[in-house]
Amino acid sequence: MVVWAPKPVLAPFVAPNKPLVRVADLQRQHARDKSWNELVVRDADGLTGRYIQMAPGEKTKTQFWVDSLTFWFVQAGQMRVTIQGQEPFIANKSFVVQIPARVQYAMETVGDEPVLRFEVTHTRAQPFYPLSETPTPVRGYQYQQVTLPSTPGSYGATKPYIDYQKEVIEGGGRAPAGYIRDGETAANIGRAPGAPTPPATQWGHFHDGTSEFWFMLEGNAEFLIEGVPLVRASQGDIVYAPAGRFHRSGHVGEVATRVSTHPIATAANSMQVGGAGGAE
Repeated sequence: MVVWAPKPVLAPFVAPNKPLVRVADLQRQHARDKSWNELVVRDADGLTGRYIQMAPGEKTKTQFWVDSLTFWFVQAGQMRVTIQGQEPFIANKSFVVQIPARVQYAMETVGDEPVLRFEVTHTRAQPFYPLSETPTPVRGYQYQQVTLPSTPGSYGATKPYIDYQKEVIEGGGRAPAGYIRDGETAANIGRAPGAPTPPATQWGHFHDGTSEFWFMLEGNAEFLIEGVPLVRASQGDIVYAPAGRFHRSGHVGEVATRVSTHPIATAANSMQVGGAGGAE
């Protein structure tokens, strides 16, 4: 349908959100830190994304998220991941790991190098812990013992991780577009060859009430976001478009992979100029 849509004149970038965060810049800023944590995406009623580096030998507590999945991309180093009901595995660069709701998990750095990951959770959510752990304090919250009336989530036909380098880039497998999805979140993995940059008059689309951000899993891409000069992102970089701003993206070079992340309702609320098509 071609309709009138109530579009914000120009929705602002609210800190810490910005059009482009380069992972190389973060690594330079924290060059002397073996462990660090940098918030790069946060929507009050949506998702939070942060880069986290763990020093050699560092471990997380066993934890879980009660109503939503969490997922991350390993950017550097190696980690041992232990997930309830699964065989432990070693994840390194280009691994994509997802944890369903109410499934307990823990991580540990393996080897002599720090491990760096980009992790996405729900902003409204705080981690839960089994009774065997001592909860990490959270400002404004008090941990109490409770009984959960539900069982751990299930992977179903999916699996805990994708070794993207081995399975897709080197192995020629298909990028599993619907791999990360639950009732609230969708992170769509899109892999395609490069294409010429569309004209600046091709605005793409905007989303009603929800932002969208991308993690560059492979190669390079260009993003045009309303009110922002053309953004060029490389592997490991994060690009963010506020709700209500037109945006489009396209790959550069031979092949690239970007992961678009947003609340699941966004897929039904993408609007293009006058109903005309636009590059995603």
